Amino acid sequence: MSAVEINKDTWLKWFESMLLMRKFEEKTGQLYGQQKIRGFCHLYIGQEAVVAGAISAMQKGDSMITTYRDHAHALALGVSADSIMAEMYGKATGCSKGKGGSMHMFSKEHNFYGGHAIVGGQIPLGAGVAFAEKYKGTDNVNICYMGDGAVRQGALNETFNMAMLWKLPVVFVCENNGYAMGTSVQRTTNMTDIYKIGLGFDMPCAPVDGMDPVAVHNAMDEAIQRARKGEGPTFLEMRTYRYRGHSMSDPAKYRTKEELEDYKAKDPVEHARETILKEKYADEAWIEEVEAKVKATVDQAVKFAEESPWPDASELYKDVYVTENYPYVMD
Repeated sequence: MSAVEINKDTWLKWFESMLLMRKFEEKTGQLYGQQKIRGFCHLYIGQEAVVAGAISAMQKGDSMITTYRDHAHALALGVSADSIMAEMYGKATGCSKGKGGSMHMFSKEHNFYGGHAIVGGQIPLGAGVAFAEKYKGTDNVNICYMGDGAVRQGALNETFNMAMLWKLPVVFVCENNGYAMGTSVQRTTNMTDIYKIGLGFDMPCAPVDGMDPVAVHNAMDEAIQRARKGEGPTFLEMRTYRYRGHSMSDPAKYRTKEELEDYKAKDPVEHARETILKEKYADEAWIEEVEAKVKATVDQAVKFAEESPWPDASELYKDVYVTENYPYVMD
């Protein structure tokens, strides 16, 4: 049983949060097609429950670190839609000052440590954040996300061993959407039950229905409690699905229409909408109100990004070193 109760308010928050993720990503896709957003861009459409269910199990002070598919994580943690959209536009008002773009979202204020483009590069960093929390004597926990392709990186094995040895307060989450870029899990590993990797380190591990925010919440809550008590890490395989291609340049021809439709029948946003109405947590008028609110938030984010200034050229020499005026060559 979850120590954090799932109630009416939880479902209402889940719906609004996941709808914002969905509509924000749909707008991002449109803007990318218009070449307003450049570079690499990876949408989170379909995977919203994995983040929503985690946020409801976290407490203030906990942190997240993830892959380059990072817009939804930032939104859920409270980073403003304005600053996220501005970042994708490359504007100075972006959460990374326009220097990171889609794949490198950061927010110190919201304990969001990125946004990492190197496959698996964030795994040891997540353990490092957890080590810092243990060293400082806090009870904060780091949630470290990765894709199914990243679990075959050597850094994962080194990190899992160290995290178990030192009982670090970290929850490792594999967002298994079935495809590492365009290659199915079945073609890249003999062990398709990815969570079992944890067994080799005596790490508590389990598969989770990543399309269901309740299942995600309960699994995350148990893992976070364990970490807070000093009992070390957990490895969770969230079985989810992305409705779009790996990135905006991916037509996703490697999967069937039937498979896509099967997963769309499990749409977490629609599931939340149906649950709210069925349980009479709210009525259609409330749903419409939230839809209008989310649309206004997304529209405002686009307006903010469009009207924001580009970074000054002098910004090239800032945020390179921690020490200001570090004597490096500028020409």
